Amino acid sequence: MLKPILLVEDNPNDLELTLIALEKSQLANEVVVVRDGAEALDYLSMQGVWAKRQEGNPAVLLLDLKLPKVDGLEVLRHIRSTPSLKSLPVVMLTSSKEEQDLLRSYELGVNAYVVKPVDFQEFVKAIADLGIFWAVLNEPPPGSMRFMRRS
Repeated sequence: MLKPILLVEDNPNDLELTLIALEKSQLANEVVVVRDGAEALDYLSMQGVWAKRQEGNPAVLLLDLKLPKVDGLEVLRHIRSTPSLKSLPVVMLTSSKEEQDLLRSYELGVNAYVVKPVDFQEFVKAIADLGIFWAVLNEPPPGSMRFMRRS
């Protein structure tokens, strides 16, 4: 069983493009979509509608910066201050090229900061590369559970 990819995206167009790109990369990981920062925190802490989800952290969190309810920086701050989530790989996937957003994300412990390309083909390639790296190639920290495919 593979760990899911958690995608936090509120923009319907970006959400659709990201899902298409992940599908084109042919990853077998389930993609769990949440639409705001509060729901992302509920998913990660297994609260609310996510109280009965399977235990464990996702393979990677693809996190938009500008989100309703709780913004991406607050979600990241919470993750890095929670022992059970601290080692979760987080990729900020955003359209913001503002230096302060980039600096603040790295100060808070983001693993990667990716600006969404405007060109569709570039966007598809960037997302596919992200998915393959974090869900397949990246070695999780010692002590992390890595779900393997059942033969």
